[in-house]
Amino acid sequence: MTDPTVSEFMARMGAALIPAKAAGIDAAIQVRLTGAQAANWVVTIKDAKCSLSPGADPSAKLTVSADSADFIKIFTGQMDGMTAFMGGKLKVTGDMGLAMKLMGLFKM
Repeated sequence: MTDPTVSEFMARMGAALIPAKAAGIDAAIQVRLTGAQAANWVVTIKDAKCSLSPGADPSAKLTVSADSADFIKIFTGQMDGMTAFMGGKLKVTGDMGLAMKLMGLFKM
C-alpha cells in the first residue's frame, strides 16, 4: 500500500477528530507543508467538529510547519511529535497550549 497524498490524509484527518477531546476548542490552525507535497491547509476545530480547507487563515491561533512526509508520519504515529519538534522537523508558533493538545485530538 502506498503512502497517502497530503490531500487524502487531510480528508481523513477531519473524520479522525475525537469529539470529546475537542469540546470547548474554537480555533483555526494553519498547516504549512513543504517538500514533495507542499501545501497550505486550514484546520478549523469548533463545536467538537473539524473542517479542513486548502489555503491560509491569517487569524489562525496556531501555525504548524513541517515537511509534508514528516507531517503525515507525526500524525499517524510513525514519528514522535515532540522528537520532531525538538529536532527542528516540526515548527509551531502561536498558542502553545493548543499545540500541546493537538496530537491527542485525533485518532489516525
